[in-house]
Parts: sequence; C-alpha cells; structure tokens
Amino acid sequence: MPTIPYSDIIQAAQAAGDAIMAVYQKDFEVYQKNDDSPLTEADLAAHRVIVDALQRLTPDLPILSEESENAPWDERKTWDRYWLVDPLDGTKEFVKKNGEFTVNIALIEHGEPTWGVVDAPALGCTYHGGTATQGAWKSVNGQNTPITVSKAPESNAGWRIVGSRSHQSDAFKAFLDDFDAPEIKSMGSSLKICLIAEGEADLYPRLGPTSEWDTGAAHAVLLGAGGQLNVAESGEPLRYNQEESVLNPFFIARGA
Repeated sequence: MPTIPYSDIIQAAQAAGDAIMAVYQKDFEVYQKNDDSPLTEADLAAHRVIVDALQRLTPDLPILSEESENAPWDERKTWDRYWLVDPLDGTKEFVKKNGEFTVNIALIEHGEPTWGVVDAPALGCTYHGGTATQGAWKSVNGQNTPITVSKAPESNAGWRIVGSRSHQSDAFKAFLDDFDAPEIKSMGSSLKICLIAEGEADLYPRLGPTSEWDTGAAHAVLLGAGGQLNVAESGEPLRYNQEESVLNPFFIARGA
C-alpha cells in the first residue's frame, strides 16, 4: 500500500485555494449545472489543480471529484481506497463573496474517511487530519495548532448548534425544539463540521441533501479531533461509496 504524502496533499489543496482566489477577486460568470447547482470557472480551475497533483503524487489511487465524470458503479464499487474531492464546496457562498467556501480532499478507505484536508482560502486557514494521522490540526499562516472537540452540555441548555447559511429547513427548526435556547451558529460549506472539530460548536444536524464530496474531508478531520458523524435515522457512522448514488442520508455531526 503506497504511503500518502499528506503534506504535499495539503499544499495541493492550498494551491487550489489560490486558484479559486484568483477568480474570486474579479468578475466571473455563474453557470447552472444539470442539478441546478451553481458552477464557476473557480470550481474548474481548482479541480484541475487537485487532479493534476493527486495523479502525480498518488498515481495508483482513483479520484472521485464533483467536477469530473463519475466512474461507473461497477468500477467504483471495487475501490477500497480512493480520493474524494470537492474542488469548491460552498459555491453559493463563493458567489455571495462571504468567504465561507472550502477546498475538500478526503482519503476514503473501505468506506471510511481516514484523512482529509479542508482549505478555506478566503479565511486564511486550513484544517487537516484524521484517524490515519491520529489527530487533527488547524493551520494559520503555516502554524499548525492541534484541535479537539468540546464536551457536550449535560442538559438541554447551553448547546451551540450549527445551521446552514443557505439551507435552513423546517426539519432543522423542528430539531431545535428539543433544546433550551440554543446558540445558533450559521456557516457555509464544510466549515460547519470543522466548527465542531475545533470545539467552537457542539452539534450540527444536517437534515437536508448533501453529497459525499461535501462531507468526506471535514468528516475525517472531525474523527481525528475526537468527534463523530452519524446517520440521523440509524445512529450508525456515515460511510462512503456504499451504493451507486453519491447522496448522503441525513446526518448529525457532534463532538464528545
């Protein structure tokens, strides 16, 4: 099994972030994909940077990216180890220019996210880690600081719950009824899960649609920080590449 050059993959994510910021700082066109989600030249520029780097650094590992044509399920179901990539997660936040978008690269092994990097180029920080490296870190200006989840409140009061900046649903609002005046933290992209990982929030219920590339990298970081991300209905850990669809079930991310 080939060794993963984690530091080089982090640099690739940051290089993709630089490519995104080159577009972010100018006027750009927004296109609609077949599923009505937005697409910009920044998505495609970041995709090219990441795929070129991964193919050079780990030529034996397949890549599943949001911006590439998916491999047929008959092929993909044989993958025990592969890269799961979202070149620009939070394109809606990118278009709004609020800075809450990320580059996501996850290593998936036997259905589990074992390592990931989440680069937030407009915010100047990078999260990385997982069970493969036995920890998680936040990097700002090249300085790595270990991160861990917070201990959850013991009663219904005092909870810090993460909600989506763009997708607050009726189900989310109903979920809040079980808590006593929780603090709601709104955030875009996979940064919601990273808030849990660094101990800045306690719970993130995602009761709406997401795809596997939206969550894989931050999920790995969360696991490295001591948290968990489980299917809302069953309570089982969320797994990847288990069926032809790349849509996730509803899930709940939480700290300790």
